[in-house]
Amino acid sequence: MKSTIFIIAFLVGFSNYAQNDGVKIQPESITYKKIDTVNLKLHIYKPLGFDSTKTYNCIVFFHGGGWNGGNYKAFQRQARYLASRGIIAISADYRVRNTHKTTPFDAVEDAKSAIRYVRKHSKKLNINANKIAAGGGSAGGHLAAACGNIENLEGPNEDLSISSKPNALVLFNPVYDNSKKGYGFRRMEGRHLEISPLHNITKGAPSTIVFFGTNDKTTPVVSSKEYEQKMKEVGSRIDLHFYEGAPHSFFNRGEYFTDTLKKTDLFLISLGYLTGKPTL
Repeated sequence: MKSTIFIIAFLVGFSNYAQNDGVKIQPESITYKKIDTVNLKLHIYKPLGFDSTKTYNCIVFFHGGGWNGGNYKAFQRQARYLASRGIIAISADYRVRNTHKTTPFDAVEDAKSAIRYVRKHSKKLNINANKIAAGGGSAGGHLAAACGNIENLEGPNEDLSISSKPNALVLFNPVYDNSKKGYGFRRMEGRHLEISPLHNITKGAPSTIVFFGTNDKTTPVVSSKEYEQKMKEVGSRIDLHFYEGAPHSFFNRGEYFTDTLKKTDLFLISLGYLTGKPTL
């Protein structure tokens, strides 16, 4: 019975998405960073009827995968939909352990480089440098939150006169807490307080929306409440949405996908990134 319900929910979510014009949008890829022989790319989804004389608001997504693997296609449906709604959506590569033998600190450096590249080249990319949101799931949510809350951990040879801080965050079951109570503590080699978004929230933290399943066995649910409390303490907006019984990575499935994406749309409307009504 449960499997039947899941299949129906998945088909409903996919049908709603498939009816949107965003499925027609294909990404353009450009290199934003080179490290030795590694070329890291931004995969850019532009609105249908893109006008090179206009300036568009933007969101940059980072895929999940425990800083070990994954690829940009994890957020291609969200990127296509949001591009169809009138903003430029980007899904970014970053270095991961399985391919590049790197650490979470390298991944954060790359995420910051990606945001900085988009802001530095905003005119060429037709992007509003003051409306760049960042989003991601799991470890990708960690990267987005780290960019939004952590001042340091910049890579070498970066132009620090250009901010790597996004103006808003859209987080899907993110890794907030890198302490022993959270996720990835052993990977941080005693430096967890430097890289943990939960421990670096300060005044001016960007407005944030969060989607979290109450049955998440990968990242602790309590960290969401702690994150919410700290955001409120510094006076920043936090929209926290719990999904009863949902597991980790629930947001790409069935009705969860549709609901989280619609709420993302409404959140971005409220911040002036989008206009009109959601088309889901």
